Amino acid sequence: MPELPKVEAVRRAAHCVGRRIVRCVVADDAKVVVAAAGRVGFERAMVGRTIVAARRKGKNLWLRLDAPPFPSFQFGMAGAIYIKGVPVTKSVVSSTDEWPSKYSKFFVELDDGLEFSFTDKRRFARVRLFEDPETVPPISELGPDALFEPMSVDNFVDSLSGKKMGIKALLLDQSFISGIGNWIADEVLYQSRIHPLQIASTLSRESCEALHRSIHEVVKYAVEVDADCDRFPEEWLFHHRWGKKPGKVNGKKIEFITAGGRTTAYVPQLQKLIGLRSSKSVVANPEQVAENDDAKEIETDPEDADNLNTRKRVATSKVVRGKQNRGAAGAGSRKRKNGVGKQKSSEDGNEDDKETAEPNKVSTNSKGENADPVRRSSRNTSKPRQSH
Repeated sequence: MPELPKVEAVRRAAHCVGRRIVRCVVADDAKVVVAAAGRVGFERAMVGRTIVAARRKGKNLWLRLDAPPFPSFQFGMAGAIYIKGVPVTKSVVSSTDEWPSKYSKFFVELDDGLEFSFTDKRRFARVRLFEDPETVPPISELGPDALFEPMSVDNFVDSLSGKKMGIKALLLDQSFISGIGNWIADEVLYQSRIHPLQIASTLSRESCEALHRSIHEVVKYAVEVDADCDRFPEEWLFHHRWGKKPGKVNGKKIEFITAGGRTTAYVPQLQKLIGLRSSKSVVANPEQVAENDDAKEIETDPEDADNLNTRKRVATSKVVRGKQNRGAAGAGSRKRKNGVGKQKSSEDGNEDDKETAEPNKVSTNSKGENADPVRRSSRNTSKPRQSH
């Protein structure tokens, strides 16, 4: 999913300020193109207008014209802008490429002959037409931009002190800071030596300052090299976190968990979990994480692909339904076996009833790790019962 550095690179590469739009073609795709005026009305609103500025906040880009309305682009998971003959984040349209692409959702030709196209293969992006993009959702709901509107250190520390949630989940919340996505969150937490599941309010001032510094340095550097990942420092976690496979960075082991509803790479040797962690976070092996991410990618509503709360609601409802179903099945089995409607006594060592009664409770052992009551129960019952 495009994050702040890539969208900013697109904004800087646009080369369109001061040019007039002479032709516009909007795709007949109501899932991606959202405009009350419809496709034809959208096109007519663009032709003849002069581009005054290219603006960005978080992962959203919009063109300010000499008169409203203005086109806005939310990149989603695979959105991209291509400029014919001009490299954009290492991509350039050659003379042999289909132009505009069959995946083009918004295409314009300017009065100097320059052409650019917004494409989206997976249809998770949004192209909208707004009178004033900054005053309406999704842009009006965004927090301060990580590049253009950085918090002061004191404000950042004060803000974290009141957040009773995992720090990775908080960084992904676009209403807190806009523009930080999954890889940036992993990178800044690795560089500041903070565990992804650490509750934000429990961080020391020293850790908060380290995180604040890492956010500034990582975002600034990534933007300076136009989001060209080949130019990122070799010691960054970025180069070693992909594929959801175990690996090493600077000689230290990388492990994967789920934090904030997303696959999360971290280095246990450096990123220690201190005290309590978010009870909603689930530790998982890389294979499980991969399967979960693929499922979420398909099932999450595209319009809310960047919405952390939506991902939480989807994941939580599935977990609760699954546990309720298992609990109901277990109760039915017990009823048939005992011939009565009452559940078996806890003297039999069955802990499924406890899990069903408290579906949202996550058990942890003394080390702060998830302790699966079902597995623990099966281990206990495999041992011979001692008589007293």
